[in-house]
Amino acid sequence: MFFYDELKHLFDACPKHDVKLIIGDLNAQICKEAIYYPTIGKEALRQESNENGKRLIHLAASENMVIGTTLFSRKDIHKITWRSPNAHHFSQIDHLLIDSRHVSHLMDVRTHRCASVDSDHFLLLLQIRARISNAKKFLGKKVEKYDYEKMTLPEK
Repeated sequence: MFFYDELKHLFDACPKHDVKLIIGDLNAQICKEAIYYPTIGKEALRQESNENGKRLIHLAASENMVIGTTLFSRKDIHKITWRSPNAHHFSQIDHLLIDSRHVSHLMDVRTHRCASVDSDHFLLLLQIRARISNAKKFLGKKVEKYDYEKMTLPEK
């Protein structure tokens, strides 16, 4: 439980308006249970969560985050992130968490099994689009733009 307390402490230390991502091998198997749907998607690999999975879901729910690896519809082979050394057991234990207010920035999450990284884990690929607002505001109001060509006229 100490790991998730430390992770929560680090998350709380981040500035409020930053886009926060947690990516890694969390050894958490996430389920498809309907009671967790605000926090997880319907595309998890397992039918039942393990203890780390429940802890991760509770951390995500308490910090208003979404587990992005469960959002996108994929074949099960593209959800697998770990393979046992004897290649008989597979699991989805690497996950991505993102703030729920930034979940629309997340375009795609999948695994890449062909990469030679000398590990029993597969690469987790994600696509994120940066939505940057160009509306300038000052004290809650839009800043008026000045027409500099009109300012050069003698009557102005």
